[in-house]
Amino acid sequence: MAPRVLSAVMFSPRGGSAHVARALAQGLREQGWAVTLVAGSRGAVGDPGNARSFYRDVRPVDFEPALGSEDPSRFEGPPGTAPIHPSYEERQGAPDQVFAKLDDQQYDAQVRAWTRELRRAGAARADLLHVHHLTPLNEAAALAAPHVPIVGHLHGTELLMLERIAKGAPPGWVFAERWAGRMCQWAARCARLIVSPAGVERAAGLLDLPEERFVPLASGVDIESFAPRQVDRSEVWHRALVDSPRGWLPGSPPGSAHYSAADAARVGRGKVLLYVGRFTAVKRLDLVIGAFAQARSQLPGGASLVLVGGHPGEVEGEHPAEIAARLGVVDVYLAGWYLHRELPPFFNAADATVLASEGEQFGLVLIEGMACGLPAIATRSFGPSSIVEDGVSGWLVQRGDEQGLAGAIVAALTDDDERSRRGAAARAAVGERYSWSSISAALGEVFCEVLSEAPASAPALAALRHASPTRTRPA
Repeated sequence: MAPRVLSAVMFSPRGGSAHVARALAQGLREQGWAVTLVAGSRGAVGDPGNARSFYRDVRPVDFEPALGSEDPSRFEGPPGTAPIHPSYEERQGAPDQVFAKLDDQQYDAQVRAWTRELRRAGAARADLLHVHHLTPLNEAAALAAPHVPIVGHLHGTELLMLERIAKGAPPGWVFAERWAGRMCQWAARCARLIVSPAGVERAAGLLDLPEERFVPLASGVDIESFAPRQVDRSEVWHRALVDSPRGWLPGSPPGSAHYSAADAARVGRGKVLLYVGRFTAVKRLDLVIGAFAQARSQLPGGASLVLVGGHPGEVEGEHPAEIAARLGVVDVYLAGWYLHRELPPFFNAADATVLASEGEQFGLVLIEGMACGLPAIATRSFGPSSIVEDGVSGWLVQRGDEQGLAGAIVAALTDDDERSRRGAAARAAVGERYSWSSISAALGEVFCEVLSEAPASAPALAALRHASPTRTRPA
């Protein structure tokens, strides 16, 4: 019998970690692991945050009953439900409060619900638990299956919250130190901790653990779906900005940011700088828009900055539309939130991607764009520094350097030959380093190491290795 892995993620699908969880679960299954995935879920089937729609093969934990209650963070409901998950970011008006504001009763409600859900999913019968992020899921895992080893998987957002606490928690984060202590304890219980290759030292310092406890592992990309393809650029942007707009303005629903046919035509015939991601403070959209404003006068023939993303209603700090208005910059377009599988046409209708994050643990959108043959413009921030080779597959500038970022934008959008050369190198680098098959195989080897330390798992581990005789530990 193949080793049984229970993989769990508390959050409903909305960010990069959900794509990682889905791809790894599928990749491990293809290698012969028996994987059960448990995940939070919001909305009806078909909605972006619905776990069944996103993962398909999953045991969903529904947040909708909690959201319909008087206090979603204290909700206690029947099996299959849980209180709304907290967040590592503080977003005004959002039902998911920042972790550091939750008191002991709210924490206990989370642990009780997730302990029940992990037990229902068979955690005690698993050979190994794969827990994404550091959340009350870790405590629930220890209660539901105390003798099963845990491999933790860090995605970076938890480290951002720990950094904010270490620098001095913002007003209102009254339980910040308590949560930081819990997260360190959860990390210490893990047999291994998966982290982005550029984040080992950072994670070890924040969690007060030796670097040997961490396993560097990149995220991957589906290089068949994300690949260079000819598209009608004018048609792509006309559909996204005019026919079926999804961009949203502050306090307004998707579609409230809509544009004219002339706007879409201007985008389609000019150079396009593409941002894909959420509207959170760490992404530094103020820097992206400010640099684009500086660069715009030096871009002959015009250029556009298109922002694809911004989960509906979710914004941390100043909305990008407000930033663009404050700076008086035109040709900034809000295309709205799209499912992951809908993104390739946008990359193929653009010329370069940009990511100016202050503390990006990895940077999945960079490799997705690179897989489509786009060079990347990014700041030297943990993950991007390990993904983008400056001068080869893109441009790297110092964090917070708006002028340097503007210079990179000008270079990328004015030199067609250099942009093409770096884009080709970017595509080649992704194929060599970031395919999901190689990433899943590497994670499988980590699991094998952990199981080899647990004698009770020896029969299942032997069966897996017998079925996969060519697997080797990657360098």
